[in-house]
Amino acid sequence: MAILKKIFPILFRIGISIILLAFLFKQIDKNSLLAVIKNADIGLLLLAAVIYFSVYVFCLFRWEMLLKGAKIHLSLKRVIISFAGGIFFNLFLPSTIGGDFVRSIDLATHTQRPREVVATVLLDRLSGYVGLVIVALLALLFGWKLVEDKSVLLSVAIITGILVVVLLVLFNRFLYSKINQILHSPRPSFSAIVDFKEGRGSPTAGRIREAIKNLHQEMHIFWHHKKIILNNLILSVLIQIVSPVTFYIIALSLGIKIDITYFFVYLPIIGAITLLPISIGGLGLRDATTVFFFSKAGVSKDLAFAMSLINFSFILVYASIGGLIYVLTVHHRRIQHHKPHQILNPYP
Repeated sequence: MAILKKIFPILFRIGISIILLAFLFKQIDKNSLLAVIKNADIGLLLLAAVIYFSVYVFCLFRWEMLLKGAKIHLSLKRVIISFAGGIFFNLFLPSTIGGDFVRSIDLATHTQRPREVVATVLLDRLSGYVGLVIVALLALLFGWKLVEDKSVLLSVAIITGILVVVLLVLFNRFLYSKINQILHSPRPSFSAIVDFKEGRGSPTAGRIREAIKNLHQEMHIFWHHKKIILNNLILSVLIQIVSPVTFYIIALSLGIKIDITYFFVYLPIIGAITLLPISIGGLGLRDATTVFFFSKAGVSKDLAFAMSLINFSFILVYASIGGLIYVLTVHHRRIQHHKPHQILNPYP
């Protein structure tokens, strides 16, 4: 029974991905889809793939910047290894959260500073989300006359609202204290489990509370590093710009000619929805939302689906390279793990 509880979430997400993909394949002409992909401009696809690679480069240096800000001094090679593992496991674990978990565990074990490492990963994810919302709002502001769709407006409002709530919880002392009270729970123990069964508390809530507390503390430490925050936001905005540009070039390779504004409006929304941990690596969910939104711009389902599948092929290739790097460096990581680490005081 315990094993079933552990594997059920994974099976559920796999099922969601399969159901969404099966639904999409029923909605389109498979022969038409294959023909569209086969006739794509190879030169433009290669250009799109190269540009898309810059997303990983920017993300890597964004995280390294946060690690240095937390006084975690590691070689670029070691950060790349951990980051590569995260990219690989994003394919199999729910959304990008799975990859974040893997790189957190990897470097936390290596540095023996789990709180700081986890905080940098969470801050990295948060800054990415801030960049996503900034690009979405700017694109909607300048492209509303082109889109004029209430569902798009509602989607942007929701992802913006989520960001506002998260920032208020982290920076507003009153809301932070209230959330702590709601999630208050003793550390996981026998008594905590008994309380949970009797409805008096939850070990999970205690872990969430601890995560929020740690992130809250680290956020305020980083607040004194204005340059790091500013550079992180710049990188995050650049990352969110690269994705629409990549999709636009993919669209051109397929013969789709629509205003690039659509890509800057829709892609942040699609990216935010794909963050939901209800599918494996966003597969199926990303494709369904791409078809849904780009159909509003007059793109046929087979073309929109082809765009999404080609974009996923880039993710698959780069994730495979990341997995190869991670596997080939197992011996190196084990040696490094057994070496004594110089623990620097992060709070001088």
